[in-house]
Amino acid sequence: MRNQEKIFVIGHKNPDTDSICSAIAYADIKNRTSQKVKYIPKRAGQINEETEYVLNRFGMQPPGYLSNIGTQIKDMDIRMSPEADKSMSLKNAWDLMMDKSIVSLPIRDREGQLEGLITIGDIAKTYMDTTDSYLLSRAKTQYRRIAETIAGTVVEGNEHGYFTKGKVLVGTANPEMLKAYIEPDDLIIMGDREEDHLQAIAQNVSCIIVGMGIEVSEKVIKLAHEREIVIIMSPYDTFTIARLINQSIPVRYIMKTDNLVTFNTEDFTDDIQNEMIKHRHRAFPVINKKGKCIGTISRRNFLDMHRKKVALVDHNEKDQAVDNIDKAEIVEIIDHHKLGSLETMVPISFRNQPVGCTATILYEMYGEQKLEISPSIAGLLCAAIISDTLMFRSPTCTLSDKMAAGALALIAGINIEQFAKEMFKAGSNLKDKSPEEIFYQDYKKFIAEDEINFGVGQISSMDSDELAEIKERLVPFMVSECGRHGVTRVFFMLTNIIEESTELLYYGEGSEEMARIAFHMEPKDGVFDLKGVVSRKKQLIPALMEAAQAGQNDYN
Repeated sequence: MRNQEKIFVIGHKNPDTDSICSAIAYADIKNRTSQKVKYIPKRAGQINEETEYVLNRFGMQPPGYLSNIGTQIKDMDIRMSPEADKSMSLKNAWDLMMDKSIVSLPIRDREGQLEGLITIGDIAKTYMDTTDSYLLSRAKTQYRRIAETIAGTVVEGNEHGYFTKGKVLVGTANPEMLKAYIEPDDLIIMGDREEDHLQAIAQNVSCIIVGMGIEVSEKVIKLAHEREIVIIMSPYDTFTIARLINQSIPVRYIMKTDNLVTFNTEDFTDDIQNEMIKHRHRAFPVINKKGKCIGTISRRNFLDMHRKKVALVDHNEKDQAVDNIDKAEIVEIIDHHKLGSLETMVPISFRNQPVGCTATILYEMYGEQKLEISPSIAGLLCAAIISDTLMFRSPTCTLSDKMAAGALALIAGINIEQFAKEMFKAGSNLKDKSPEEIFYQDYKKFIAEDEINFGVGQISSMDSDELAEIKERLVPFMVSECGRHGVTRVFFMLTNIIEESTELLYYGEGSEEMARIAFHMEPKDGVFDLKGVVSRKKQLIPALMEAAQAGQNDYN
């Protein structure tokens, strides 16, 4: 039986405060309104200082990191393997495999770690090899296992001992003839004649097997006891005993132990397909995160994979989504951005509203579901609105955002202006960060006309001196970054919250022309000074998109 179905709630890569807080809040809404499904908040990137401050302020744990939403081995129907250890006989292994209808049997130690692997083919090959009379002794077969295999009983001797030297033979000749070919330490299968038994003892064999349920005499038992010879009584006839006895050898003797091809439950199916094709085994052992073997998978398991289910918040662009999003099943989207490039196989619930923040939509959903909002969740949602709207200064801010933030602040018990200053101060503390960390802290990729790929990062601060320092560090980094990940043009917004303005840095062939067309101005000292521009979503991206289209039309 599979565990309770899980749906991951996740925001975009390089998550901001809205992306993280909305994932937490939406999982809270769904878990309080649905019984059969467990919603789990996740993040597709590292949390920035602003978000970390908000989570700590309201005593919330950050969502777990999920870098790839692709299908993993743990999403397959792993065939759980029965308990099997290396001391069991081939017959035990064969019976177990027949009972469970499996072709490969992982052999594990007491801790559950993989020690070897045995297949139906391995056992069949051993059954077919009937010419090796020393097979049992070379395999160091336990007398107890021999007795089990022939449905017999050890009537004398140590059943826990091992047959380690000598050959297996059938003693059907008269005692004089037996002398010629019985050697010390042999294992001999015999009939009911006492004189044969006594001759075998005289030859100092290690084990006598008597068939047909025949009981040996007290004299034979006594002499065998003195010489520490094992006697096994079986109900089978001599032919059947001889045919079955090789099946008593321990699994460890023939199991594969070297160069085993195993997979981990965390492995992505995209990464293992070539290995499966290359080796062509019927089944492959699966190891879990604790190093224990839990079962096997085969190529057939690819037909019934369970794609991960995911609800997206604060984005609907494929390039901004967690890696391998096309391998997951998107069940819902909650967003406030323009329609993007994601596609789904079936219709889904897609709530997209023209507000300044996803958290505002979630505030409305709490009301629609008549759910009480806890002070901690209220604090998260209020922080997200303040962050996304730059404390209501962004042109994306609506009356709904302001009303939601006000109501949430009352529940959370915070003063918006004071809290905003503390939050922005925490978020703009970038002195100890590398240029790369600053650049990617809030960075998104976009595709314009004629497949023009460009990236836009943004840092918002209430400190103009700090922004100036960041500018000096970022300019050389942008030069080295341009051209990576298919991005031909990079822009960076240094946004001053107090002055409600942005210095736009740019690099890459065509980037200056693109910004010049977008804002109808000339750059100064390698920077576009954009007064009144604070929103990437509403003010910058649409203008750059139109500029890219206009530039392409001019070219045509």
